[in-house]
Amino acid sequence: MSSSFIIRILGMLLFAGVGSYWGFWFAQANALDQIVTYTLGMGMVGALFGLVATPYFTITPMRALRKMLVRVSAENLLAGISGLVAGLLVAALLTFPLSQLPAPVGGILPFIAVVLFGYFGVALFVMRQADMLTVISTIFNRGSESASSTAGGHANWGQGSRTILLDTSVIIDGRVADIAKAGFLPGTLLIPRFVLNELQYIADSADSLRRQRGRRGMEVLADLQKVSAVSVRISDIDVEGVREVDDKLIILARQLKCPILTNDYNLNRVAELQGVTILNINELANAVKSVVLPGEALAIAIIQEGKELSQGVGYMDDGTMVVIENGNRYIGQTKNVSVTKVLQTAAGRMIFAKPDN
Repeated sequence: MSSSFIIRILGMLLFAGVGSYWGFWFAQANALDQIVTYTLGMGMVGALFGLVATPYFTITPMRALRKMLVRVSAENLLAGISGLVAGLLVAALLTFPLSQLPAPVGGILPFIAVVLFGYFGVALFVMRQADMLTVISTIFNRGSESASSTAGGHANWGQGSRTILLDTSVIIDGRVADIAKAGFLPGTLLIPRFVLNELQYIADSADSLRRQRGRRGMEVLADLQKVSAVSVRISDIDVEGVREVDDKLIILARQLKCPILTNDYNLNRVAELQGVTILNINELANAVKSVVLPGEALAIAIIQEGKELSQGVGYMDDGTMVVIENGNRYIGQTKNVSVTKVLQTAAGRMIFAKPDN
């Protein structure tokens, strides 16, 4: 037996009683002879009204409230409740002096104060939740700063209040675990349930390559949960009416006012057009590559021929490609070369050089 059916029955009985009482009172007040008829008739009308209308002011609002609470982040919910309590406390302090004013002002102003201060408390705490969480975190971590600095770690740096959404592609990529271990991802890494479901779908794919990538993503998540410098949180928060994972991530990032960590180029472009902050691991990798200038000397192991005639190709320790003029005759050797030109492309940085004589 469903809860909706039970609520309908209870509503029918309640309104049947109210209708019967009102019919009996109406017949008596107007000195009518057909008291039983009015009582039964209004009782049946009340029962029909309760059977049909009860879900619309009981179940339907509760379901809407539950959906709204699911979409709200834990940080926003905590900030809203704290603001409501603070606002009601301030209103309670003002209620007694306001109630001493002459009527009808003394009866109206306390109620208005409760509504206004409750609203302003919620609005203030939600808008400034990041600052308040930072202050609270600073107060609680102040006592452990000396111990952490003595240990030589970077635990405090990883305990910030910043929330970062993780995309499926960046989890599969795997470099996020190394970045987190190095301490460059302070705050909380938030993984929505729909991202985890997509990762599981990839891991269960019939294609062996996709299956391997999905399983690697699961292993990366397990490694991330072991990193003490970051907090990994898997949330059931979802976006109603949207099916695509990328669209859900963008909407969530706008609601939570947090960045998305990804290496998906299309998601990067669409999110930037909608004003969402993107942390792209590929851009980070390009930014931390070694900076070389024309004229610098390098020692490069030439491993293959280039596209053009007589070119040789080698790679620096960070993976940057180095194209050496007249380097095909030195394949398999480590050669000292001089940088002639540095070219930045969409795929990364390319360095052109020539062998030293």
